[in-house]
Amino acid sequence: MKASTVYQRYQTKMQKIADLKYAAAVLEWDQETYMPAGGSNARSRQLATLHEHAHELFISDETGHLLNELAVADGLDEIQQKNIALSLQDYNLKKRLSPAFVRLLSEAISTAYHAWVNARTKNDGAGFIEPLAAIINLKKQQADMLGYTHHPYDALMDEYDRGLTVTITDQLFTNLRPKLTQLLTAIQQLPAPDDSLLKQHFPKQAQWDFGMQLLEKIGFDFTRGRQDISLHPFTTNFSPDDVRVTTRIDENDFGNMTWSCLHEGGHALYEQRLPPEQYGLPAGEYCSLSIHESQSRIWENCVGRNPAYWQHNFTWLQTFFPEQLKQVNCPTFIGAINKVQPSLIRTEADELTYHFHVMIRYEIEKALLDGSINTKDVAGIWNELYKRYLGVTVTDDNHGFLQDIHWSHGSIGYFATYSTGSLYAAQLYAAACQQTPGLEAQIGQGNTSGLLQWLNKNIYAYGRLYTSEELCKKATGQYLNAQYFIDYATAKYQNAYSSYF
Repeated sequence: MKASTVYQRYQTKMQKIADLKYAAAVLEWDQETYMPAGGSNARSRQLATLHEHAHELFISDETGHLLNELAVADGLDEIQQKNIALSLQDYNLKKRLSPAFVRLLSEAISTAYHAWVNARTKNDGAGFIEPLAAIINLKKQQADMLGYTHHPYDALMDEYDRGLTVTITDQLFTNLRPKLTQLLTAIQQLPAPDDSLLKQHFPKQAQWDFGMQLLEKIGFDFTRGRQDISLHPFTTNFSPDDVRVTTRIDENDFGNMTWSCLHEGGHALYEQRLPPEQYGLPAGEYCSLSIHESQSRIWENCVGRNPAYWQHNFTWLQTFFPEQLKQVNCPTFIGAINKVQPSLIRTEADELTYHFHVMIRYEIEKALLDGSINTKDVAGIWNELYKRYLGVTVTDDNHGFLQDIHWSHGSIGYFATYSTGSLYAAQLYAAACQQTPGLEAQIGQGNTSGLLQWLNKNIYAYGRLYTSEELCKKATGQYLNAQYFIDYATAKYQNAYSSYF
């Protein structure tokens, strides 16, 4: 049989599997936005069935035969060969997980999610401990099934960024921490910008209207996506032509929604621009969560906290909030949005202290996986690490270990990618500016299309054909180099604290 005919059978099968996964994603999106509370039990079953069936189809003997036949076939182009190699790699890993285990994990995640929502509502983490313990126990089993050489956490990290390990991440954080601490210490000795202007009353509807236009300005296509409200902001997609983002609004905190919109919008721009003809195949999927996070951090920080960006857009912002901002000038606003101050909430943290939030979660997850700590001790350890790393006192569970949704999603091994993503973001943005003459000037005029075009050419177009490090080298000429972030942050804070440096 001709290779092209067999490849078409492979593509059809992979797209059917993708249909099931994205059908589950629709139900998960609805669960976090509009589903009535009473629907949780039935939804848990529906999701478990879809995940189980998708997994059964993927690890079937038929899929294995197709992939192995195509792996040695002649007549495939480079992208087709890459798709087969990556799918076969996925197949050999996923084959180690039984459909029954996948169903059990899906059910445990649904239980944990609803327990987390209930715990958040009560601001009491006690009811989340047992469901979290069930998730951790299943994740330990998953790590054993997938296999690892040095640490069980490696098997889970690899799912989010192929090749990322505890050894690599420990070394990265060991090198990064003193540099961050040195810069943070220098800044803390200076008078801080006044950010009280961000804590005024900003009406919900005005914030919503501003956020919708903000997304549109950076290139989000509302004919192929939408925004809604959720307890924890997130992005999901069902194809490049249907990408959903959510945000949350605090009427007494302008930054909460604004940078959620930019952060999730960055994720969404990536998803909307993946090659639609590669739907269901590796070439149509994102590279890794480290690279995905780099996209959200580029738009949230490299653009959204960039003085150049607000030179044009601050006057536009004032039209939404004329009373709140009538006495505020642009430099004061820029200082406020770039204030450095240790805090309790990761998603609201400045760019420097943000990494300490990530390190805390990384250390806890690692210890949970190797059994050196127990879930019943998580809250206390969390609080102690916040005091040690950031010098802040956790006031309650919602401002502590309940703040992130990830554990209730079973997303263990994810958090390190928030830091690696931020580091990639600084390096990619530096390359975009170097390779696109006048890019900062364009952004200063409110035009971000040049950046979007660079990202489309250098990141989005390649799907999952390269690893994070390969893609970084291809786009910037170097593998990940944390010094780009240190240089970027130093320059930014010298601007925000210009009166004192």
